[in-house]
Amino acid sequence: MDPRETLADLARDKGTSLAALSRMLGRNATYLQQYISKGSPRKLEEEDRRRLAKYFNVAESQLGAPEYKSYDPSAAGDLPGLGGTLAMDSEQWVELDRLAIEASAGPGSVGAQETSFDTMMFSRRWLREQGLDPTKLSAIRVSGDSMDPLLKDGDEILVDRTPRPFREGIHVLRLGEVLNVKRLQAGKPGRVLLISSNPAYEPIEVAQGEVDIIGRVVWKSGRV
Repeated sequence: MDPRETLADLARDKGTSLAALSRMLGRNATYLQQYISKGSPRKLEEEDRRRLAKYFNVAESQLGAPEYKSYDPSAAGDLPGLGGTLAMDSEQWVELDRLAIEASAGPGSVGAQETSFDTMMFSRRWLREQGLDPTKLSAIRVSGDSMDPLLKDGDEILVDRTPRPFREGIHVLRLGEVLNVKRLQAGKPGRVLLISSNPAYEPIEVAQGEVDIIGRVVWKSGRV
């Protein structure tokens, strides 16, 4: 069963409201209602999922967790206040979506549907130290060589989608229907420069209103 349907059924069977559950998680009262009815967020944060699984005394897998790291209510005695050793892992690590899209470091890549096909594990403490909100992060692949050597073809990058005022730096952006990863720099008034790390590619100057900034690149990973 879909985790959203499962959560709705669990709440109804227990006679508790989604608003009350949202407040229990320290969230806005509409948080779980939007999750169930609108699919936003796409999935529950690990800590929220763990607390709900413990509250309803069900396996986390019923709420969307991978089977290998799911809370097991039968192991609740292993750790005080937690659901066993694997539940402790969910307090230390967070899963971030890997999206089935590429940001072009080259001529440009037409954005595909933003569908999660996998996840990457990050230290919750490290993300907190970096001032990053896990719900605003996703990983995508770099395609092309225009950002070489900073970003190479096939590198995985972590994109912070937190809304912020314009600032210079490495960003994933959409120009028309094309998805790019470039260094953004302020140009003439109302203009912005799209700069490649590879000197073979000339900077591109466009009107600031033509650029849809998806997010700032905050981390990269790649093969040696």
